[in-house]
Amino acid sequence: MVRRRVVVHGFVQGVFFRDTLRRRAASLGVAGWARNLPDGTVEAVFEGAAEAVERMLELSRGGPRGARVERIEVTDEEPAGLTGFSIA
Repeated sequence: MVRRRVVVHGFVQGVFFRDTLRRRAASLGVAGWARNLPDGTVEAVFEGAAEAVERMLELSRGGPRGARVERIEVTDEEPAGLTGFSIA
């Protein structure tokens, strides 16, 4: 079990980025959350099996159609036992 916090920079709001993360997390069994921040970035936490979390990070690097990801920041954190994936 691993946990990663990611902040995605670029044109990432208003393109269904958070919903895309939610749907993919559900299919991979990844828990966590995603939210828009006032500076135009998307912040998310992914918690689950290492391979599944890595797939979420790969998705974050490209985003859904319409997004233009400039860069992402990834931070390792201690797993907190999250369940489900929510959008704030």
